[in-house]
Amino acid sequence: MGRYIIRRLLWVVFVLLVITFITYFIFLKLPPGDPATRFAGKQPTPALVDEVKKQFGLDKPFIVQYGLFVKRLFLGDEFGWPGLGKSFNTRAPLRPVILERLSVTAQLAFGAALVWISIGIPIGILSALRPRSLGDRMAMGFALFGVSAPVFWLGQMFLYIFWFKLGWAAGSGFYPIGQYGFITWANHMIMPWVVLALLFAAFYARMSRGNLIETMSEDYIRTARAKGLAERRVVVRHGLRSSLTPLVTMIGMDLGALLGGAIITETVFNLPGIGQLVVKSVSENDFAAILDVTIVAALAVTLMNLLVDVVYAYLDPRVRYT
Repeated sequence: MGRYIIRRLLWVVFVLLVITFITYFIFLKLPPGDPATRFAGKQPTPALVDEVKKQFGLDKPFIVQYGLFVKRLFLGDEFGWPGLGKSFNTRAPLRPVILERLSVTAQLAFGAALVWISIGIPIGILSALRPRSLGDRMAMGFALFGVSAPVFWLGQMFLYIFWFKLGWAAGSGFYPIGQYGFITWANHMIMPWVVLALLFAAFYARMSRGNLIETMSEDYIRTARAKGLAERRVVVRHGLRSSLTPLVTMIGMDLGALLGGAIITETVFNLPGIGQLVVKSVSENDFAAILDVTIVAALAVTLMNLLVDVVYAYLDPRVRYT
């Protein structure tokens, strides 16, 4: 297992290098115009453009430029720039901005994950144990609604009903837990969690139901029952452990993607996360910020995939890594 994890970590480094190369080429080389001119501001002097080129390394060959970009991205450089570089528009370091916004997105993503796991998987399990019953049909109706309802519509409906009409929950905006306390923070996060979780809960309910129904028809399940084991133990110890393995992959991929920005949910509820930063950076043509967010999202997905592979071996004893 240790060798496998080391190989996967090396593979993560390779993937990140490939992604940084592609994104650097797309965002800084393909757009028309000179990046140094865009960074220097409106009507820059030739001397200022030359100084910016020197700082960015844009006066050097392309491969050298890319190497300097990677060094600046992770380590900073001799000009005092911290890792992740500086914004083209504000000239401010991007690392504190991205870390602050990433913390907001992480709170949204992990909170929503707890909600959709708590709702979707139990609904799918109960439906699988009593297929074609009234509860099964109601659960699949919920899943169909969750899949079909757009997130932006759900967000507006939740704000209108539970905040504007009933006053049960706080409105939009982000209130840090360290500054405003747990109650205020959770009160403003509960609606974004539920709205974001409904879509995923619907998928997880359908997936867990189908996997468990298929697993319960396997030969080893019939063998366990023939040995006289209690039905509860057959379902929990043998059925669920194998049927939940595909869901681990889904959780890892979904969390990794959400850490790259839940753009619609953050926009509807006015949460200053990575998604809002992407929208703002695209509208302002801040290519450096877009590039950094792309790399952060890629890192989140690759690390979550690594975590999923490790959890696989625990959930399914048939999986072994050599």
